[in-house]
Amino acid sequence: MKNTVITGANRGIGLALTRFAKARGDRVLAACRASSSALDALGVEVVEGVDVAHPAGVARLAAAVGERPVHCLVSNAGILIQVELQNLDVAAIRQQFEVNALGPLQVAAALQGRFEQGSKIGLITSRMGSLGDNSSGGHYGYRMSKAALNIAGISLARDLAPRGVAVAIIHPGMVDTDMLASLGHHGLEPSEAARGIFARLDELTLETSGGFWHMNGERLPW
Repeated sequence: MKNTVITGANRGIGLALTRFAKARGDRVLAACRASSSALDALGVEVVEGVDVAHPAGVARLAAAVGERPVHCLVSNAGILIQVELQNLDVAAIRQQFEVNALGPLQVAAALQGRFEQGSKIGLITSRMGSLGDNSSGGHYGYRMSKAALNIAGISLARDLAPRGVAVAIIHPGMVDTDMLASLGHHGLEPSEAARGIFARLDELTLETSGGFWHMNGERLPW
């Protein structure tokens, strides 16, 4: 049975990922800042108090994992705060860097001793972090933090390859979550995104490690 760790598991994409992993037989450790009734109902191991932007939260997650191997890590926790040029909120940009870019890196570093040959890491990013795909501008903190996450993912792929650990950088699509609703949009069901994310992880190899994909399998521009 695979041990799968998912961050930001209490709602949205994270909850759908947790549900999908549990349904397919994984032993899931669901990490979040605070649980939800929907997460509690899944009957998985829940670790609360995990704020990936803070060392204490990351340490709490590592302690919960203990000596168990981690066969799959999905770093999903993230935030979006709209920051535009006309109202440049540097504190909000910094907060998004802390959560979206440094958070997943700190989690991977804290759990690196638990990865085995064949373990996989999925970094949930956004095509809004693509330089080549940015045709509308704006969203400074979110775009910048996701671009930083993408380059961190490539470095992780290179650093962990000698140990047989592969890394996928995955855009989940436009998913119908609170985050997307804050932008005034609607998207696909979280369950569909979760299915696509795990499909990309299942097909991931050391040869393709460090790639940037849409959850539907499309390779995305950097």
